[in-house]
Amino acid sequence: MQFLLNLPTGISFLIVSTITTAVALGGLHLVRKKYPAEVLKENHEVAAIIFNAFGLFYGVMVAFVVFVTWSGYDDATKSLQMEASEAIDIFHSAKAFPDPANKIIQQGLRDYAASVYNDEVKIISQGEISLYSGGVHSKLISLFYQMDENPIPNRELYAETLRRLNNLAQYRRLRIFAGNNTVPSVIWLVLLVGGVITVSYTYFFGMKNIKAQYMITTALTVTITLILFLIYILDHPFTGTSKVSAEPLKQVMEIMQKG
Repeated sequence: MQFLLNLPTGISFLIVSTITTAVALGGLHLVRKKYPAEVLKENHEVAAIIFNAFGLFYGVMVAFVVFVTWSGYDDATKSLQMEASEAIDIFHSAKAFPDPANKIIQQGLRDYAASVYNDEVKIISQGEISLYSGGVHSKLISLFYQMDENPIPNRELYAETLRRLNNLAQYRRLRIFAGNNTVPSVIWLVLLVGGVITVSYTYFFGMKNIKAQYMITTALTVTITLILFLIYILDHPFTGTSKVSAEPLKQVMEIMQKG
């Protein structure tokens, strides 16, 4: 199903909604074929009360998951932006260091930004990257630790640069955590089973106008499907056409190339 994330969002929504709606209407057709509207109307009063209660519980559950996944998506966006911001700040601070340390560190930052933009952001979408896979990041840290700080005239700037380097590592970890933070399978099970029950419940309301019932079932199915697919998109912040934009890293790379 992950291939749908790489399609334009509108097309992905259309494909998923068409499939689920076809299945839902097929189920409605079978039920109405076996049970006429007169038989189903006998249970309307009790069924309506239960349906309202279930709909309320399911709606709260879905709203909670949407909020959590949207927060995770937003955190991934902010982590990448802050990571890019810290990288460019360190790059500018390194200009105050003596030769050749300043040029070595600046080149290390160029390599780091290019590695994140060209490699890490793509690999993280596949869930393969880990905290210990940052070869360029480890090299950047080693450059600072191997640098002789005695010739640096501005010791406060050096200390501030080290603090920003630690922040850079922290934002990188947060970005990786956000990319690997998936909705647990048990929650997906609850959401999917709840969605199926909600749609299936509409089969047992006997409306005299069968076309109207088809329309109501279609509307409910499409709504639930779009919300669940939205959760799926938000749960993969670095995958597909709706992924977190890496434009901040691209802009940082362009600034670094200009020196």
